[in-house]
Amino acid sequence: MHDSLSADIVVHDRRQTAALLDYAELVDAVAAAAAEREAGAILSPERLVIPLGGGAVMLSMPAAAADIAIHKLVNVHPDNAGRGLPTIHGAVTVCEAATGRIICVLDGPEVTGRRTAAVTLLAMRHLLPRAPQHVLVVGTGSQARYHVQAMQALHPQARVWVRGRTAQAALRFCEENRMLHAQLAPCADGAPAMDVVVTLTTSTEPVYDEAPRAGRLVIGVGAFKPSMAELGARLLAGSDIYADDPAGARHEAGDLLRAGVDWSRMASLGALLRASVDGARPAVFKSVGTAAWDLAAARVALRSLAVR
Repeated sequence: MHDSLSADIVVHDRRQTAALLDYAELVDAVAAAAAEREAGAILSPERLVIPLGGGAVMLSMPAAAADIAIHKLVNVHPDNAGRGLPTIHGAVTVCEAATGRIICVLDGPEVTGRRTAAVTLLAMRHLLPRAPQHVLVVGTGSQARYHVQAMQALHPQARVWVRGRTAQAALRFCEENRMLHAQLAPCADGAPAMDVVVTLTTSTEPVYDEAPRAGRLVIGVGAFKPSMAELGARLLAGSDIYADDPAGARHEAGDLLRAGVDWSRMASLGALLRASVDGARPAVFKSVGTAAWDLAAARVALRSLAVR
């Protein structure tokens, strides 16, 4: 590492960060990090939220392992859309754990988008009985784009259907992102039964509450505050429930809180990776995020830098 990286701090912009984070490698890295976190080898405390006024917040998320430590600092400003600015700004600082030396800085939104999609792909790997053929993406924002991109990387054979707030929004998303996946289409009446449903919205009311179906996996990504909800009580009551971070879900997953789920029924991502799962059962996977997944992404980035 010392030979391949300069002693100076190297800052990677969004495009450069994207080039360092291959989706297949990210999925494997998150799996390794989940096992380490379960064993106590990665420390990833609950994130610190600091109000900035006007509904904006600063999020501080550190994580540390034997090899590296990272600190993700993210500012979320909902009013920025009216200013013509991105809603989210952030950076991931990557350090050597042994010396504290700062190795590099990665683009925060790019790391978040890619590692979140990688968590979804990892859940699909372990909870689906076979490769998906039809995937429904609910939402047309940036996370939807990352998930479509990730599907192309690992499941190019799957047809990806998109549902937005309106039919026009879904059509526009598909037209603008056709280059990301060859089989991208708006979801309309007559669409086939879905193997996977991924919700990626900031809705305050459930956007998906169909009856559980054997073999269908539903992944909730977007509801990350107690005031938000994407998944309905009917779906949750009849499904096996998993979460990437059960402790975080207890505080942040508004859909699970609203449905009054039995937390003792929930298994962590680390436990899921160790278990033998009946892929024919209906399953819900809740993704709330943790800095441990950012640390996993930083490892992938460092390996990519080392071979350059």
